[in-house]
Amino acid sequence: MKTTSYQTILITLACLAAPIALAQDWPSYGGDNGSSKYSPLDQIDAGNVAQLRQAWSWDSVDNETVAANIAAGNARTVPADYKATPIVVDGKMYVSTSFGRVVALDAASGEQLWAFDTRAWEMEGRPNNLGFNTRGVAYFERGGKQRIFYATYDSYLWSLDAETGQPDSSFGDAGRVDLTLGLGRTFERSLYGVVSPPLVTNGVVVVNSTVHDAPGSIEMPPGHVRAFNPDSGEMEWIFHTIPQAGEFGNETWEDGSWEYTGNTNSWTIMSADDELGIVYIPIGTPTNDWYGGRRLGDNLFAESLVALRASTGERLWHFQAVHHGLWDYDFPAAPTILDITVEGRPIQAVAAISKQGFTYVFDRVTGEPVWPIEEREVPPSSVPGEVASVTQPFPTKPAAFEPQGITDETLIDFTPELRQEALQIIEQYDYGPLFTPPSLRGTIQFPGWAGGGEWHGAAFDPETGLYYIPSASQPIVVQLREARREREEMGYVRGGPMNVGGPQGLPLTKPPYSRITAINLNTGEHEWMVPHGEGPRQQIIDLGILDPGPVGSTSRTGPVLTRTLLFMAQRDGDRNLIRAFDKANGEIIAEIELPLPPGGTPMTYMADGKQYICIAVGGGADSRLVALALP
Repeated sequence: MKTTSYQTILITLACLAAPIALAQDWPSYGGDNGSSKYSPLDQIDAGNVAQLRQAWSWDSVDNETVAANIAAGNARTVPADYKATPIVVDGKMYVSTSFGRVVALDAASGEQLWAFDTRAWEMEGRPNNLGFNTRGVAYFERGGKQRIFYATYDSYLWSLDAETGQPDSSFGDAGRVDLTLGLGRTFERSLYGVVSPPLVTNGVVVVNSTVHDAPGSIEMPPGHVRAFNPDSGEMEWIFHTIPQAGEFGNETWEDGSWEYTGNTNSWTIMSADDELGIVYIPIGTPTNDWYGGRRLGDNLFAESLVALRASTGERLWHFQAVHHGLWDYDFPAAPTILDITVEGRPIQAVAAISKQGFTYVFDRVTGEPVWPIEEREVPPSSVPGEVASVTQPFPTKPAAFEPQGITDETLIDFTPELRQEALQIIEQYDYGPLFTPPSLRGTIQFPGWAGGGEWHGAAFDPETGLYYIPSASQPIVVQLREARREREEMGYVRGGPMNVGGPQGLPLTKPPYSRITAINLNTGEHEWMVPHGEGPRQQIIDLGILDPGPVGSTSRTGPVLTRTLLFMAQRDGDRNLIRAFDKANGEIIAEIELPLPPGGTPMTYMADGKQYICIAVGGGADSRLVALALP
């Protein structure tokens, strides 16, 4: 009895000594700047998770504006899914909205404390690529100053007082910095913007960008990454994702293509090791996604993971996952900072998942792969003017978490008849192994541009070394056509439908169509894999086929991991759910109904002694945050 009391005192003292933010808050998009998506909270566990109920709900301040736009017939101004993930610091929640507003809420009650409107939604035209959506905000505190940083799709970086929501008048021009300036080129504002939260680390605010990524023009805004002073808004450094004259990697852009090619941007969430002072930047495809005949060469730093010194922007190391990209195989998600032990050797590591279904694991200080990565020959291109890379990198460990490429073995095979129909479908196109290039006939690409892995990212458990990856299997068709419109200087652009369905309205390939994979990063081996959701299970049964069990729904959000459970949300048929999984084997422990389809990645925090799970749901004129807690 005395031992138990003594242990309790020690634990209590340790908790008091630890930073409160680490125990109770969710201070950045991924839980921490290393994007672990992990919290040590354990009030909600396997024994009580089924009792979770809605504790509060907040209706987005956008809803009234969106409803008015719909009534006025302004359909182009209607957001789709609400994709933001809130942060929580000292009992206050901060979140962005699809229309570019920033809001503070009481994290225990959901009561709105303040709202600030950047007026981004009033921009002329529709934001590039995915339209009106934002993913979140960042928090900064120093010397008694508390700020919320938010970057908008109309290309401004805002600094707001966390207490009042008012712009910081000493930052930039009346609280904002124009992100279209300082990139070395002039361009239309509608081609450039930001959807992901800034990264605040080591006294700088790092900002990335989205760039319109399917243009016919060869010249687009460059995706250079910049850091700004959090007090003044002055630019501290710029990293040229397309190397300029005399810089390392410039020679990988043949025929001077570095001068006009754009994109090559980090559109997703970035990560940092705050103690080492290193920022990890996942970078995407150059202009344009599918044809590289006007940018021959390997095209550094496109589709690369780049490690930069946070204080200066100096490149420390890089790894290019796709040479001369032709598949829109961006690095889609935040790299994860993690510590592992491989064959008895402790390693400070960083892991990055890909749309191809690979997990790349590196020593985060040196950039050395933890397991060998091999260059292997891949198919050539048949498109005039195109010169595809002869080889591409393939990790030897861990094994891919998604099937790759189209072969007879990939196709649906519930019955011989379905398989024969699938064979007839693929014969209309070109197809082959991973990295088979786009063609004029049309090439089936598998995984497609939505992955595999996507922007929702993965989660890491520091206690077990398990890495949890949500993914989906969605083939697409990429067919190129000769450019013929004015400004289509690219030579060839994508044309024709991208969707490729299978026989009898079923998917083209074998299930699962969505999965969760747990990989032990101490060994590089897969621990388990489960289908995520029922998917078209009933449709398969209705065709007279033996019940295959859950086959996976391609709807997905990111994971959130606690000491006790793995949570993931999904629209599965006509059900909107957040599921709690056993971390050890992927078994579903509980399903909690959500009022609307989930769009954002969930997060967890504790306020007033109660643990909450919060997620963005809905879209359009009915966007909400929903917080779940025990009764």
